[in-house]
Amino acid sequence: MNTQLKNQTIQIDGSQGEGGGQILRTALSLSMLTGIPFELVNIRAGRKKPGLMRQHLVCVQASQRISNAIVEGAELHSQKLYFQPQQVQTGKYDFQIGSAGSTILVLQTLLPALMMQNEASQITIHGGTHNPMAPTADFIEHCFLPTIQQLGIQVDFECKQAGFFPIGAGQISVTIHPWTEKQKFSVLNKGKLLEINAFAAALNIQPNIADRELDVLKKKLNLTQCKRLNFQGISQGNTAFVVLNYEHHQQVFSALGEMKKSAEKVAHDLAKNVQSYLSIDAVGDEYLADQLLLPLALGQGGEFTAQVISEHTKTQADMIQKFLDCEIGFELIHKMYKVNVKI
Repeated sequence: MNTQLKNQTIQIDGSQGEGGGQILRTALSLSMLTGIPFELVNIRAGRKKPGLMRQHLVCVQASQRISNAIVEGAELHSQKLYFQPQQVQTGKYDFQIGSAGSTILVLQTLLPALMMQNEASQITIHGGTHNPMAPTADFIEHCFLPTIQQLGIQVDFECKQAGFFPIGAGQISVTIHPWTEKQKFSVLNKGKLLEINAFAAALNIQPNIADRELDVLKKKLNLTQCKRLNFQGISQGNTAFVVLNYEHHQQVFSALGEMKKSAEKVAHDLAKNVQSYLSIDAVGDEYLADQLLLPLALGQGGEFTAQVISEHTKTQADMIQKFLDCEIGFELIHKMYKVNVKI
């Protein structure tokens, strides 16, 4: 932690880098962890509708609640926010997004602060679980959480109800355990491919949509298992995802159904993403690369390889280094990137 900054407010320009909500979420996480207040201006300046949207506001309100923070500017469409955390409190929390806003992004905002406490916390979040602009519940359950478990982080996760746009009404229930034993992370290759499993679900729409997607995935990929899932929930939607299980890593690719896109096209595009990943040696896809930086910076550091380093990931690295004493480097080696987090 930058102890010299403890009594200073970090100034953040929300239009930097990719200019999205990730800057806000990371600032909230790091502020709660370090106790350092921040002032964020030009919130989501790079977006069509700038300022705080409903799901961003819930991230702020949830962070305020678990850290008893002093907050200014926490209102819809606000482009300026001041956040000064007090003490993070573990416990049992229930958060309502009140729309199809992503439950997963709210979870990822709160997770770093809560996993660093001495007691477990139970969190229930209501909203969207399968959003086009956020990690899906399936990605979190089958990729992100198993990966950070290698660092010693233990999170029990259950998607109780699926929530698709525009209704949402999904629910995730999570228990975050204290991070007691920090493991150094070094995964530079995936190891041997053990199995490829494909899943699809159609909630409150024609079930044959999921079957048609699985048929395409069967033809395109050398699957070990293929299964239609029965989601619970009141919204309508469709998702298909593929879990690639390697010796040293488990990666997930998912796709959501769209109104003007056939089930076959959804599955075809998904298979293409999987094939692209199969053809290279990198461990993390661009989304996982982005999400692993903070856990590594809070632990013993580490290294891994990534398919691509997005603007999102570079912005995340800059944000982390504003609050924490660490060094995050990206090096291009043999058409992939080596990511190194030094503490």
